[in-house]
This record gives sequence, C-alpha cells and structure tokens, in this order.
Amino acid sequence: MRIDGGLTQKQIAKLLNVSQNTYSQYEIGITRYPLDVVVTLAQYYHVSVDYLVGLTDETTPYPRKRQAKP
Repeated sequence: MRIDGGLTQKQIAKLLNVSQNTYSQYEIGITRYPLDVVVTLAQYYHVSVDYLVGLTDETTPYPRKRQAKP
C-alpha cells in the first residue's frame, strides 16, 4: 500500500514516529509490527486491521460501535 500510494519508507516512519530503519525492518519481516503501529497504519490507509494482516480481502474498515447512553 505504501508503494502503491507513492510513499517512501521515511514518510511512513515519520507518521509512526519510528526511524526509517525500524520501518524497513517491519516491511522485510525482521521486526514484527507492534499492534499500535498496525492500528495507526489501518487508520492512515482507511482499511481494516484484518486487511493489513491478511485475514480478509475486504478493505473497508468496520464501523465503530456507538457508545450506549447511560
């Protein structure tokens, strides 16, 4: 998605507040993506976390549940 969007590793690393080297390690599989990073990427790309981790081909994020009023 990063490449398709014309983005550099440095740009996404800045979004995630990590070094470009750390982000590179995520992409090539040396280091696992922390959950907060996965959530941030899903929000940034407007896709579901399930899509990012390969559990679905459906890109549309799930709608947020409304909070019940007390």
